[in-house]
Amino acid sequence: MNKIPQIFVLFSQKINLMKRILLISLTIVASALISFQAEAQSQTTQTPPASGPKIKWMDFEEAVAMNKKKPKKIFLDMYTDWCGWCKKMDASTFVNPVIVEYMNENYYAVKFNAERKDTVAFNGIDYVNPNPTGQRSSHQLAQELMGGRMSYPSFLFLDEDLKKITTVPGYRKAPEFESILHYIGEDAYKTQKWEEFGATFKGTAVE
Repeated sequence: MNKIPQIFVLFSQKINLMKRILLISLTIVASALISFQAEAQSQTTQTPPASGPKIKWMDFEEAVAMNKKKPKKIFLDMYTDWCGWCKKMDASTFVNPVIVEYMNENYYAVKFNAERKDTVAFNGIDYVNPNPTGQRSSHQLAQELMGGRMSYPSFLFLDEDLKKITTVPGYRKAPEFESILHYIGEDAYKTQKWEEFGATFKGTAVE
């Protein structure tokens, strides 16, 4: 009969031990959750890094008006709202300080939505979007400037007389894009082939 109380004692001790283990486990989990939440909150409330220099983007009409006052080449970034590579250019190449500085000094830089809905007057012609409520309907001026090759992003260069120089399609990293900007900006395209210029160009932009 004496063994029965001993069994209850052992059983009680075992339960107490399990309670302690469970309590310790819950304490560890709770501490981990509190730490994770604090870290997440710290990350979301961190002060964003100071913004660097930016390209002075303008509307096409504004660039044409500025060109009349002070002739300068016009650079057009032909983009669409759904173009992922266009957004990548904005987040990488177009914020590179070397690109920003050279662009602002040598070009009027234009953001041109190739699917814009309004009317644009250029060289005495009114250009419209033939289906402004439709999906992926390109603007007539975008079609005209891009020669009907509607791929995005595409980059167009106009000279000081608003004549088209060339179109460069596709995403470009900063070092390659720098050489393109200089090739056009320095008028090297008038006397040199691109391959020749690119082989000797020494840029400073890094990814």
